[in-house]
Amino acid sequence: MDYIIEMLGITKEFPGVVANDNVTLKLKPGEIHALLGENGAGKSTLMSILFGLYRPEKGEIRKNGEVIHITNPNDANDYGIGMVHQHFKLVHNFTALENIMLGVETVKRGLLDMGEAREKVMALSNKYQLFIDPDALTSDITVGMQQRVEILKMLYRDNEILIFDEPTAMLTPQEIIELMSIMRSLRDEGKSILFITHKLEEIKQAAQRCTILRKGKYIDTVDVATTSKEKLSEMMVGRKVDFAVHKGVCKPGREILDVSHLTVLSKLSKKNVVHNVSFKVRAGEIVCVAGIDGNGQSELVYALTGLGPVNAGTITLNGKDITHSTIRHRSEMGMSHIPEDRHKHGLILDYSLAKNLVLQSYFKEQFQKNGFLKFNEINAYADKLIEEFDVRTGQGGKTLARSMSGGNQQKAIVAREIDMNPDLLVAVQPTRGLDVGAIEYIHKQLVEQRDNGKGVLLVSLELEEVMNVSDRILVLYEGEIVANVDPKKTTIQELGLYMSGAKREEKVV
Repeated sequence: MDYIIEMLGITKEFPGVVANDNVTLKLKPGEIHALLGENGAGKSTLMSILFGLYRPEKGEIRKNGEVIHITNPNDANDYGIGMVHQHFKLVHNFTALENIMLGVETVKRGLLDMGEAREKVMALSNKYQLFIDPDALTSDITVGMQQRVEILKMLYRDNEILIFDEPTAMLTPQEIIELMSIMRSLRDEGKSILFITHKLEEIKQAAQRCTILRKGKYIDTVDVATTSKEKLSEMMVGRKVDFAVHKGVCKPGREILDVSHLTVLSKLSKKNVVHNVSFKVRAGEIVCVAGIDGNGQSELVYALTGLGPVNAGTITLNGKDITHSTIRHRSEMGMSHIPEDRHKHGLILDYSLAKNLVLQSYFKEQFQKNGFLKFNEINAYADKLIEEFDVRTGQGGKTLARSMSGGNQQKAIVAREIDMNPDLLVAVQPTRGLDVGAIEYIHKQLVEQRDNGKGVLLVSLELEEVMNVSDRILVLYEGEIVANVDPKKTTIQELGLYMSGAKREEKVV
């Protein structure tokens, strides 16, 4: 059997952790090969070695049977290897076209020749249905379009081996379907694709073979068509995973959150992004805001949590008006927030994990005296949360947040916000980018909050999560609530009609 890429006996160590422990991976020409593993299993590290970002302590890489040496990403590009990273590597004040040609610019008489590059990019864009605006600034385009720019960067360099690291973690369901189609068409063109993911459904849809890693070790490589999702998840986590969400009957109690006629204006225009929205969340229930991305969910959450302004209407928490309160005041009033963007609003990446775990509470007596932080207390508290919420790191509380895997960063935020014992937990995409074991754990945490008499406001783009976790679903379309439904009395199809604006309830309670 000929392989286009072989990674044999790869070992990579970081302080306190063996990220890859004698790992072998073999990629056939013209296949989509999935790399599956829990958060922190070593998947991104292995692919970063293949792309030249890290150098292994042991092992070798072969291309078409011959040993090759990759010391940096330029070497990888020379061997036809390209990578789309989980967190995109784009220059935000450059246009899409400038980002694509960056590093391989055509220069004539000392001046950039953009014409030739534009022609090649637009030809690739049309061929692979990767539609972009070449002159748009990267800071102004959607996450989905940023990803297309990253894929075009690889194709522009004529890469034949394409690495996708968690490519769907930040995409809407519609963009995921589109990406799967693009990957299949690239495979049909003869490209070989390595595809890191946690999502078993996507592996089933796109991949032919799948290699599983667990805690840095190689477990097995299997044929996707003949291996069940249950078997894949068991090999990944090391135990059977329960895909069902177990929860008793909802017993709503007192009113915790009351949102009345809330209106939020767009930052870019005078249009309402959230228009006259009213709803309540009671103790002992999980209310989910569902909708296609970009219908006002982010602005609604920003208004509720204090990250953005309110233009009209009122927000009441535990009977007190918090419409214009500070974020700290809302937090002290009993609100916790798992944010949509963990890097922008959830963590300070250059702080240690321990410091990040007390960002909401460092000023309390437990952690400071006369303005001086009690580091022993902070570290002991961090150790407790790391243990309780299974946050995996190389150096415990000392680990820099930036160096942690995306899933473990997410678990750290969930640990911090839930441990504050809030009356209202606002959870926005809490399982985005997590493996099945971590998703199962976080769903249990949300149900536990509800069963302990707390109110949970969940915002999710995952329809299965919406249907399985929530007690009540509010559908947001173009900034308005168009339905208030019971998940037991509706279907995913009906939900889809509300989300697309094809249907709306006459009177939304």
